[in-house]
Amino acid sequence: MPEGTDESGSHAESIMEKIKEKIHGEDDSSSSSSSSDSETEKPSLSAAKAKVNRLFGRQKPVHSVLGGGKPADVLLWRNKQISAGVLVGVTVIWLLFEWLGYHLLTLICHSLVLSLSLLFLWSNASALINKSPPKFPEINLSEDVFVSIAVSLTYELNCVFATLRDVASGRDLKKFLLVTAGLWVLSVVGSWCNFLTLFYIVFVILHTVPVLYEKHEDKVDFFAERALGEAKKQYRVVDAKFLQKIPKGPFKDKKLH
Repeated sequence: MPEGTDESGSHAESIMEKIKEKIHGEDDSSSSSSSSDSETEKPSLSAAKAKVNRLFGRQKPVHSVLGGGKPADVLLWRNKQISAGVLVGVTVIWLLFEWLGYHLLTLICHSLVLSLSLLFLWSNASALINKSPPKFPEINLSEDVFVSIAVSLTYELNCVFATLRDVASGRDLKKFLLVTAGLWVLSVVGSWCNFLTLFYIVFVILHTVPVLYEKHEDKVDFFAERALGEAKKQYRVVDAKFLQKIPKGPFKDKKLH
């Protein structure tokens, strides 16, 4: 009897071990399958993100498109105190010129008078308050800086003249119409307000639109893609009905030297 009980007990233990091994095997297979499913989901998500057509066909982040560095940080409100300070400063200058009727020369003179008065008081009171007098900074600009600025400015001007020459040649009617319409819209907007107000409006737009776009770029890109597709469809209709019937310019088949 003891031997039979031992054999039955060992037989039961072997059965339990087989059941445990089977359960653990199923757990391992399920975990491996779930991990493989998650791994297959990651490339699909990245591929879906890659398929999104960004605004103006950009491939880089908004920070890189704006040039990077501190100017991009200010426009994208990376440091809210500095960005808010710049916006408040420009707003104060606009209010001084527009509402108080300040002129540029008057503002410069009053600013210099206030600065010189403060420096005069500081210089004379430095002995009483046991502080050193103010130190005026020295500006040292190398010749390479002016050369690089001149080269960059020359390159940009040549690009502008090349674009104007390309538009005026009549080779691309679409570009000609776009430039003409843009200049006409700019002239209409300029008739509504003076240059300073127009500059302030453009500055506020540049200071607010990029950061809003960066927060909602997926939604904006989606609606922009749909709007651009509709605009292209309407342009094809106008091109087929009207633009194709306009005679081409004399420089259509000539190359500019």
